[in-house]
Amino acid sequence: MLKYTIKRLLVFIPMMIAISLIAFIISINAPGDPVDRLTKAAGNEGGAEESAAAKEDKENKRKQLGLDLPIFYFSIGDISSSDTLYKVQDRDHRENLQVLTHQYGNWTAVSDYYHALLHFERLLKTINIDQIHEKDSTIDKVKSHDLLINLKNNTIGLLTLSKVSLVESKFNNINNIINNNDIFIPLIEDFKELQEIRDQLERKQTRWKTYIPSIKWFGINSQYHWWLFGDLFHSKKSDNDRKGIIRGDFGISYLDSQPIKDKIWEKVGISFTLSLLSIILAYLISIPIGIYSAYKKDSLVDRGMSLILFILYSLPTFFVGTVLLLLFANPDFLVWFPESGIKDPVIWSSHPEWSNSFWDIFNWERLKHQAPYLVLPLFTYTYGSFAFLSRIMRVGMIDIVSQDYIRTARAKGLSEKKVILKHALRNSLLPIITVFAAIFPASVGGSIIIEVIFSIPGMGTEVFNAILNYDYPMIIAFFTLIGFLTMVGYLVADLLYALVDPRISYK
Repeated sequence: MLKYTIKRLLVFIPMMIAISLIAFIISINAPGDPVDRLTKAAGNEGGAEESAAAKEDKENKRKQLGLDLPIFYFSIGDISSSDTLYKVQDRDHRENLQVLTHQYGNWTAVSDYYHALLHFERLLKTINIDQIHEKDSTIDKVKSHDLLINLKNNTIGLLTLSKVSLVESKFNNINNIINNNDIFIPLIEDFKELQEIRDQLERKQTRWKTYIPSIKWFGINSQYHWWLFGDLFHSKKSDNDRKGIIRGDFGISYLDSQPIKDKIWEKVGISFTLSLLSIILAYLISIPIGIYSAYKKDSLVDRGMSLILFILYSLPTFFVGTVLLLLFANPDFLVWFPESGIKDPVIWSSHPEWSNSFWDIFNWERLKHQAPYLVLPLFTYTYGSFAFLSRIMRVGMIDIVSQDYIRTARAKGLSEKKVILKHALRNSLLPIITVFAAIFPASVGGSIIIEVIFSIPGMGTEVFNAILNYDYPMIIAFFTLIGFLTMVGYLVADLLYALVDPRISYK
């Protein structure tokens, strides 16, 4: 058993690497720029006068997240591609440069074109229409403002466009505005230089380079390594040390810039408790029903229980949860239970000895206070499992009671109760154990629908809010934990098989 367990634990390593790779690929391909989201969450978006500070803050955030590094340990491309493209901060610019490099096969020419566009964009920012109007009042101020905005928009568009027809259209628009308005005369020479550099893309294109493969090695100084291991293998620690997901550091939330690990630890106790209680209730109710149904196979009682259980199984949880709230937590009908949450804030605040952590569930007074809040959610969690688990138990028991050793036990004169509960029950638990393994991922995920309906502040609600608000670090952390706990669940199930059935042995 020990040897088998060690082997399975070693298999966890490549499986977790695969899960981490999938999670990382999802995170880097998620829409939007994480730095923009974090700066907005921190309230650092300001006006033009704060642009320098905002830019510096974004650069610091990018370093903190490791986004100023290559994506992976190595990259596979062609000899025309750049090994420093990751240094371009703007994601749209970076993607456009990749397309242009593949389109023309000359990174040097593409880089010159990109820097010329940035230079021209900076020149446009230096133009102050108000100052020009003060010196020359004959200038149409409103029209000049509109033309300058048009110039800026066209230039910004060029930074993200690669299609020749669209680029040509933008250049024509800029050319017409500059050459037909006297206030933009100082830009003519710079624009001609930009056009010349752009024309060099066509003249100096070397597309043949895109057909020659190339592998570029970056080592541990990469985004994936930083995301997975943090500064574990770095001798020099930075001011923004990160442990990496292998040590439980999933980064910070896009919503409130709080550490993901703290948010998970705060919420997972609630989901774990509800999942554990629902599993225990489901097994305590379903196993006896399954045993009795198998013993009374095809009887009127068996058929009646099957009908009731399958009716319950067919009802969706969101419907049952809503009906329960309308019937038993409604001032217009019955107010037997609270309608939402897991505690009364007023009563809770008057008992400072009660811990805010949901893990501390062994305080009897606290438990009595929270019990009414859990009745409706637990029923909604559990009712759907009755039919499923009892049918599995029934089928397993029917198969076992037809075995030869059961007939032998009866022939020895053992009571029917002893035959069923001692000899048949143990071997019929194997299918139930498989289902029990699901408790591990469910303890983290909870039930999104149920927690949202009853306003339970668990992981289900947290993940629901993360999906609505595109909080990708939380989603990735959830995905990674679910994958890991699923593997743990299968391992525990395999070990329980051997404990329940002596015929199963692992070597």
